Amino acid sequence: MAVRATLSRFPIDPDAHEGSGLPWGVTVTPFAVKDENGQPPAYGSDGHLLPRCENCWAYFNTYCELEQWSWTCSLCGTLNGLSSKVIARYSSPQSCPEMMSSFIDLELPAGEPEEEATQARPVYVAAVDLSSSEEFLELTKSALLAALEALGPGSLFGLATFSHKLGLYDVQGPIPVVKNILIPPDLEGTLPIELEDVMPLLQFLAPVETCKDRIASALETLRPTTSWERTTAAGQGMDGVLMGGRGFGVAMEALFNYLGSEYGSTFALARIFAFLSGPPDYGAGQLDTRRYGEQYASKGEDADRALLPEQTPFYKDLAAVAVQAGVCVDIFAVTNEYTDLASLKFLSIESGGSLFLYSNSDDSTLPQDMYRMLSRPYAFGCILRLRTSSEFKPGNSYGHFFPDPQYENVQHIICCDSYATYAYDFEFANNVGFSRHGSEMPTLQIAFQYTVVVPPEELSNLQLSSATRSKHSLKRRLRIRTLQYGTAQNINELYDSVDPEAVLSLLVHKVILASLEQGVREGRMLLHDWLVILTAQYNDAYKLVQYKNGNSVTGEMDITFSQCPQLQPLPRLVFALLRNPLLRFHEEGVHPDYRIYLQCLFSALEPSSLHRAVYPVLVSYSTPDKQAYPRHSLNRAALITSGSPIFFLDAFTTLIVFYSSTADPALPFPPPHDCLLRTSINKLKQDRCITPKLIFIRGGQEDATVFENYLIEEQDVDGSGHTSVMGFVSFLEDITHSVLEYMK
Repeated sequence: MAVRATLSRFPIDPDAHEGSGLPWGVTVTPFAVKDENGQPPAYGSDGHLLPRCENCWAYFNTYCELEQWSWTCSLCGTLNGLSSKVIARYSSPQSCPEMMSSFIDLELPAGEPEEEATQARPVYVAAVDLSSSEEFLELTKSALLAALEALGPGSLFGLATFSHKLGLYDVQGPIPVVKNILIPPDLEGTLPIELEDVMPLLQFLAPVETCKDRIASALETLRPTTSWERTTAAGQGMDGVLMGGRGFGVAMEALFNYLGSEYGSTFALARIFAFLSGPPDYGAGQLDTRRYGEQYASKGEDADRALLPEQTPFYKDLAAVAVQAGVCVDIFAVTNEYTDLASLKFLSIESGGSLFLYSNSDDSTLPQDMYRMLSRPYAFGCILRLRTSSEFKPGNSYGHFFPDPQYENVQHIICCDSYATYAYDFEFANNVGFSRHGSEMPTLQIAFQYTVVVPPEELSNLQLSSATRSKHSLKRRLRIRTLQYGTAQNINELYDSVDPEAVLSLLVHKVILASLEQGVREGRMLLHDWLVILTAQYNDAYKLVQYKNGNSVTGEMDITFSQCPQLQPLPRLVFALLRNPLLRFHEEGVHPDYRIYLQCLFSALEPSSLHRAVYPVLVSYSTPDKQAYPRHSLNRAALITSGSPIFFLDAFTTLIVFYSSTADPALPFPPPHDCLLRTSINKLKQDRCITPKLIFIRGGQEDATVFENYLIEEQDVDGSGHTSVMGFVSFLEDITHSVLEYMK
């Protein structure tokens, strides 16, 4: 569990927080194997015996004062008694993880061990769009074959298709058999028959280890409806409008209900992979994609505002059904037509799934992404709870979760991998703040309860019968991290404690929220104004500019935070965020679906990855085996003055190796596989949650536009779309002007 605070020393009171101009909060990556310093948790068992405070329900931790018969809660100060069981447990503290570390991971006892061991089977269902092209289906087949290689033994797999009908495949016999149910065309319609009556669930879900070849054979039979079914359907007297209809909404609802009937008995987690080649345009849940296009010219609507909210609550309501059924939904949209992901995204983000967008099937990384996603460990049925000491409290929470309808600051996450990150901001519970001289420090406790599927080989040391040893088993665990923070006694201490990457994370969440509620223009203004206020507060705190009768009389405005290294990256990060498609204007050619995809991607990234996605890292090499400089600013001057022949740019989703036009022709191009540069690239690709595209460009001989587009410091941020050599420089001048206006 990695936790990063925007401020490693907390503001002492509301005035100090307000006066600093900085966001105050944390990012949490709960299923990360290690903490932010690379330390693993202390592992143990008997999580149910861990004492809890009878007042605030916080868990006992190393910061609590322990006496012979009682302990004092480090969060609220309550004195709690100890049970005889716990007293016996703590008589040998070296065997208790909670006595040794403030970061622990404890096993919880299983309810019915024999039954749980037999019933724990992960379930995966592919729902494939047949209202598509041959190319789309070829790519989907490749992705599903990659998925089958990644799935562990014991997994169950089901294949479903949708168009104007829903198809269920039985792949357990010698020949794959598909049973189709027509989807009603009306907007209120649901399937006239239960899927269980069409095909019993355990006939539909096939064991991967024995049916892999049959599943592959079934995939080979997939054909687009448009090419082979139009004539037969017309022969049955059906309306031609049905052809190519994409009844996605009804299909999803039916599959959730189908799987939900067995939730907890046949499986503990189901994942649906939904492959879409365009917008749902048939039956319940169909979307009107005409809202994207020419009508803005006539209606005078703000496209940046109108295309961000969902057009129907259908998919948000359906996400709640998925959560109830224990189903996580991953959406893979392979399309360049407007698909209205603003409406569809709730299915994935509220169920703990991912949303992927690929503009075409030619150079798509879908198979690699699929394999990568299923190869890494993940937890499911998760509950995330954040508690604080009494002086402060969580404000907003951000991330891909489902908030508990009953309890505050409790989030449900159906599926959580080691990259998934959530964020919270804090506010003071009263006007007093933290004690200036007291011994109590601001304390934070994050509890993460989750389940993992343990393969049979890991159970061999457990005394299970031979019948259950071949089965997967569920393990429920409780991971707890307790942190204490110092307080900053003055504004300089506060500024020196800033983590710029964590600040960027919170800013991104806030501007996404503002964009969704009030439009992109509002999101941009919020970000611009935040930097202006921060710069003004900083100049005021360091007494760099003084005013008399509204005019600046002394000092020089410092807009680069030259006296505070921790704040120095922020102007560049804000500038880069304003240049990012996330916040660029619709008229600059930003596709609304791509904007939604970036919102979903950025709001789940841990801070270092987000930093790369917003402001790419540019490294230079003197040869493929020798690094020259570890970091350059993103402008041409940096390239020219460095004199290096090779540059490597990491923009998170894209990796570019660029040889300058002046590079020695004797340097090998592309870099050889065993060189330092390639080794660095391979390591980056391994550690990434998605598959980045790798591009090699030889300057002077090939089109370098892709690389040059990342040199953002030479582009203006006013939204005009015209590049200007004065991009970042003119931005700083504008901030200076705005700060002077603000300070008058």
